[in-house]
Amino acid sequence: MTPLITNPTWIFLVMLLVILLAPIVLRRLHIPHIIGLILAGVALGEHGLNVLAHDASFELFGQVGIYYIMFLAGLEMDMGSFRRHGGRGGLFGVLTFLFPFVLGFAVSRWGLHYSVPSSMLLSCLLASHTLVTYPIVGRYGLGKLPSVSYSIIATAIACFSALLMLAIVVQQQRGGAGWTYWLLFAVGIIVYVVFTAYTFPKVGRWFLRRHEDAVTQYVFVLSMVFISAFLAVAVGLEGLLGAFMAGLVLNRIIPHGGPLMVRLEFVANALFVPWFLIGVGMIINVRLLVSSTDTLWLCLVVILVGILSKWLAAWAMQLLTRSSRHERRMMFGLTNAHAAGALAIVMIGTAPDIQLMDADMLNATVALILVSCIVSSLATSKAARQLALRTNELERNRGSYHGKCLTAYAYPQTVDVLTQLSIMIRNPLIPDSFMGLSVSMDDDPDNVQRALGQRNLEKAKQIAAAADVSMSSMSRISSNVASAITHAMREVDAGEVILGLHEDGEGKPAGKLGFVTQSVLQSTHREVLLVRLQMPPGTIRRIVVAVPPMAEYEVGFYKWLEHLCRIGEQTGQLMRFHTCGNTGYYIREYLQQMHPNVFMEIETEKGFGAMLLRLSSEVNNDHLLVIVTSRAGFISYSAALNTLPALIARNFAHTNVILLYPDQYGDPQDSLSVFAPNGQSVTQRHLLFEELLSKIKI
Repeated sequence: MTPLITNPTWIFLVMLLVILLAPIVLRRLHIPHIIGLILAGVALGEHGLNVLAHDASFELFGQVGIYYIMFLAGLEMDMGSFRRHGGRGGLFGVLTFLFPFVLGFAVSRWGLHYSVPSSMLLSCLLASHTLVTYPIVGRYGLGKLPSVSYSIIATAIACFSALLMLAIVVQQQRGGAGWTYWLLFAVGIIVYVVFTAYTFPKVGRWFLRRHEDAVTQYVFVLSMVFISAFLAVAVGLEGLLGAFMAGLVLNRIIPHGGPLMVRLEFVANALFVPWFLIGVGMIINVRLLVSSTDTLWLCLVVILVGILSKWLAAWAMQLLTRSSRHERRMMFGLTNAHAAGALAIVMIGTAPDIQLMDADMLNATVALILVSCIVSSLATSKAARQLALRTNELERNRGSYHGKCLTAYAYPQTVDVLTQLSIMIRNPLIPDSFMGLSVSMDDDPDNVQRALGQRNLEKAKQIAAAADVSMSSMSRISSNVASAITHAMREVDAGEVILGLHEDGEGKPAGKLGFVTQSVLQSTHREVLLVRLQMPPGTIRRIVVAVPPMAEYEVGFYKWLEHLCRIGEQTGQLMRFHTCGNTGYYIREYLQQMHPNVFMEIETEKGFGAMLLRLSSEVNNDHLLVIVTSRAGFISYSAALNTLPALIARNFAHTNVILLYPDQYGDPQDSLSVFAPNGQSVTQRHLLFEELLSKIKI
C-alpha cells in the first residue's frame, strides 16, 4: 500500500513538525519526549496511519542518530569519573550482562524450548542495551554522577560482551571457525583500540589548533566518529562501539560547554536522534503483536525477562555500592532500553543463512524496544529530577565568588582564546556572568581604535553565542586605559579581570609588565589573570600550576583554585600542582571535597625559585603553565616574584602561560562563600591568621 506522503519536501516537513510538537505536547502531560517520538513513529509508519514509508532516509538518519547517541555518551563521559569509577563501572557491566544473559538463556532453553544457539542469541539480545535515555541525563546536567558513570562503563562492557558472544554463535552456525579466525579477531580488536586511542587525539589536536572555522571543526569531528565506526566494523565489532570509542578518545580535546560541544549536541538533539527514535517506532506493528496468542505470550515473556533482569542487575549494584534508590533507578533507566543493539542481533538471527529466529521473535523484539524505551524514559526522568534536587545545593553550586568575569580585548588574534578561557572560568550560575570590554584612546579622531574594539567585541559575542553563553559588552573612550578598566570593574562588580600578557613587537613575552597592567594591579585587589595562549584552551594536554609558599593564607586562595578546577573539569586534563610547605594539603582537601573528578597530582618543592627553574625543562609547548603570584605587601609575596615576567620571557617564551594575581585583602570580600576544609570561610581564615600574628611576641 502506497504511503500517503511520498514527496521529499513534505516528508521532511512532517518530520520537523513531529520533532517540534511531540515534546511540547507531552511536556504538558509530564511524559518524556522520547516516548512521544517513538509513538509518533508508530502512528506515522506503514503499520499505523501509513503516512510515511520507512525508506532509506530513515535507515541513514537513524544510523547516524544511534551513532550520535553513543558518541555523545563517550564524549560527555567525565574522564575523572572514569578513572575513579572504572572498577565499579566494570562490576556493573558484568552484572548487567550476566543477569539478562543467564536468565534469558534459562527461560528460552527450558521455558520456550529453543535450541541452544537460538537461546544464546536471545540471551545476547536481552543482555545488550542502548543509551537511548542518556539525553535526559544531559538536560539535567547529571553526566558526572557516579551512577551515570557506572551505567556508561557498563554499557560498553555489556554491548561488547553481547556482540562478542553473537559473533561466536554466528560463526559456529555457519560451520564454525578455527583457531586462526579467533586469533585474528582478537588481534584485530587490540590493534583497533591501540590505533584509535593513540592517533585520534593527536590528529584531533593538530586539526583543531589550525582550523577555527565552526563548520570545518564540526565536519571533522563527525568524520572521526564514522572512521572509528568503520574500523570497528572492519575488525568484526559493531559500529556502535566504534562511535563510543571515538567519544572517549576525543573527550579531552573537546571542552565540555565549549562552542564545538554545543554544536555537536545541538545537531544531535535537533535532528539525528529524534529521527532515529521515530524510525524505531515506524517498524512496530501493533496489530501483529496481538493477532496471535503465541506471539503475545512470547512478547510478554521477552519483555518481562528483559526488564526484570536489568532491574535485578541495578538492584544488586545498589546493594554492593550502598547507593540510594534514586541512583538505582538511574542505573536501571539508563541500562534497560533496548534499541539498536537488539535490532542488529535479531536481524542477524533472522538472516537466511542463520535462521535462528523467526518472525514472532522479530515482533517480540520490537515490542521489547517499545516497552523498554518507555519504562527507561520514565525511570530516568524520575531519577534525574530527584538527583538534580539533591545535587543542586545552593552554596556549593554558587561557586567561590559573586561577580562578573571581565575580559579586556586589545588585539584581534587573542579574542578567540581569551573568550574560550573566560567561558571556562566564569560562574555559570550567576546571571550575565561574562562581560567583554574594549577601551580606545580619546586621541583617536578617526575612531580607528574604537572600530577595531567593536569588531573584537562582536567576534567575542559570536564565540560566546556558539557556546550558548550570554555575554555583555561595553566600549569605553578614555585617556587612561588602566583607569577605564578599573572603573569598569567597579561599575559591573567584576570578580576578576582577564588581560593579555604584555608582548614585544615580535609577539614574544616582553620580559616586563606593561604600564596598563601595572596600573590595574595597583588599582584593584581583585583577581587579575595575565594570559598568553598560543592554542585553544581545549587542546591543552596538561595544566601545570606553580604555587608560592603560604598562598593558602591569601583571601583569594580558594577563588583562583575554583577557577583552575573549572578549567580542569572542562578540559579533562591532568592538573599538576607544585607547592611549598603545607599548601598542597589545602589544595588536595579542597579538590577532594568540591571537585573529586579533577585528575590531579601534587608535588611539594623546597623552594619556589628552584621550582620554576626546574619546570622550564618539564613544561612543553602544549602544556598550560599557571604561575600564582602576589602583589607587594601581602602574605605570600616575596621579592623573587618581581622577576617572573623576565623569567617567562627567558624560559617560557614558547609556552602557554597564565600569570595569576589572586584576590588579596583590601576590597570587600563578604560575598565569598566557598569554605575551607575546616569549615571556615576564606575571610575567616585570613582574620584568624591576623589574630595569630598579633599573639606572636617579636
